Amino acid sequence: MRIGGERTLNLSFGPLGLQSSTALNAILTITEPNGREFEYGIVPKRQFTIGRAKENDIVLNDRRVSRRHAYIDSETGYRLIDGYIEDGRLIRSVNHVFVNGAAAVETQLADGDEITIGESKLRFRFVGLERKAPSIELPNSVPQPSQHFSAQPPPAAFASDATQAVPAPVGIRYDDAPLGHTMMEISAREIIGRQSHLSVETTPATAEEIKALRRKARNLELLYEMSKTLGRVFDLEEIFDKATELIFRGTPADRVVALLADETPDGKILEYSLVQVGAKVRDTSVAQSSDKLPVSRTITNKVMHEKVALLSQDARTDEMFRGAESIVSQGVRSTICAPLITEANVHGVLYADRLDPFAAFSPDHLELISAVAAQTAVTVETVKSHKRLAREEVARANYGRFMPEYVVRQLLNDPQSFRLGGVNQLVTVLFADIRGFTALSEREKPERIVNLLNRYFSAMSEVIFAHGGTLDKYIGDGLMALFGAPTATPVDAVNAVKAAVAMQKRTLQLNAENQADGFPSISIGIGLHTGEATVGYIGSEKRSEYTAIGDTVNLAARLESNAVGGQILLSRASAAAAGGVFPVVAKDPLVVRNRVQPVELFELRWS
Repeated sequence: MRIGGERTLNLSFGPLGLQSSTALNAILTITEPNGREFEYGIVPKRQFTIGRAKENDIVLNDRRVSRRHAYIDSETGYRLIDGYIEDGRLIRSVNHVFVNGAAAVETQLADGDEITIGESKLRFRFVGLERKAPSIELPNSVPQPSQHFSAQPPPAAFASDATQAVPAPVGIRYDDAPLGHTMMEISAREIIGRQSHLSVETTPATAEEIKALRRKARNLELLYEMSKTLGRVFDLEEIFDKATELIFRGTPADRVVALLADETPDGKILEYSLVQVGAKVRDTSVAQSSDKLPVSRTITNKVMHEKVALLSQDARTDEMFRGAESIVSQGVRSTICAPLITEANVHGVLYADRLDPFAAFSPDHLELISAVAAQTAVTVETVKSHKRLAREEVARANYGRFMPEYVVRQLLNDPQSFRLGGVNQLVTVLFADIRGFTALSEREKPERIVNLLNRYFSAMSEVIFAHGGTLDKYIGDGLMALFGAPTATPVDAVNAVKAAVAMQKRTLQLNAENQADGFPSISIGIGLHTGEATVGYIGSEKRSEYTAIGDTVNLAARLESNAVGGQILLSRASAAAAGGVFPVVAKDPLVVRNRVQPVELFELRWS
């Protein structure tokens, strides 16, 4: 402030307290994001810590500043070090320190250096004046904002709501150039749960605070509008259209590209495999050259892998207004890339370019695009979940007609485990067939036969599933079931024998039910055999079925063809695998084609 035409320095000495005669070697002029400006005197032969926590010597009211961000060592000269010392080791800050626009790990400060920490600006200068009684800022006083203008240009105004975006050329080109000199990041935690960096104070708001609040109110208005729209949209193209529209209205972006990450069938994100799902430019003049503009793979990889929103400039901010011709010739541009992030996943990125070297993105634009991306990500995740559930529901309905529930769950959880091809494993194969069905079909109307078969197959399928079997197929009036596929257990043969008994008993119940509707009684013959078979998906890439093939299947079918109505025939292999606990009666050996020795045969007593 000025008194009688002269400027009075409000100097804070932190823990040193009042020093009536101190040679001040340097001064930091500090401008916080809310516009507040104050000055801090740097005295020789000590360290001055900088950060957001109140215990620092220089406290910055800036949410992008770490609690302990950096320190100045004035023992020998004035060295600015990024980070803080803990347990004897140096821990670097998250968002780094920039001196004159370049990232600085350790820098010897010179007169006039501009330091950027978070969104706060610190200007370092030497003074070398002897002051007997400087004016001291008391701990509880509030410094008045300086009347000097900030060196950084104000954020660009919002674009007109009437902006008409045009589609960009289809396709995406990447480049792998390094990140720009000027870079700002927002972490995933900040993106998902954003808080304002404006502190609650009892003093009247400054002009800069009022401007900041108006910008935030405008952002909230846009985000509220977006939330109303996204709640009704389940199409990815519409979602990105709305997100792009808001970005064009709220920022000076010239191009917006939406990239979604590839994912595995089970929903696992492939973070380094991005596919363009949408791209728009602000107007036709940009559209003509946008197909030549690449997307920085360096930036997208960093955003996906580190889960941060990134603002990157291709040149230092203070150089943007000097040597403009060389900047234009080098294709300098400002870029914001924000992750489509939720609590569960990173689904892709929104990538925005500012192609005019005289109007770079600001931190406010980074905040808005990050918020739009986060809100878009929630809807994208909802849409993907909805589609995945719909696919699973269809798959569950289809597979559930042939397989027990635990097999269906395995298929949905690990689709890759069910590939075209097969494996050899021990199974028990069951065949069942209605006896006298051909004669029955000749006497009854076709629609009544279909109705009878549907009742029969529904009842038999329930029995097979209840005993852990897999329904392989329906064959006319017969069926084939597998026990031990896709997962083999020690009790597969026992389950198969129990299922055969239950099927015979259920047929008797079914006859009683059918007689009330005028259907004739039926009887079934069942054959069982246990042995090794090739089990898996067999067919073509377009049409395949899960089944078993081999001699074991053929022999089970032969046993069933020799069973009369109400009879269960099983081989010695099945009787032995079932543990010999079921009552069986030996039958005459069965001569089977292409077998040298007859097959030992047993009949199961079930009634």
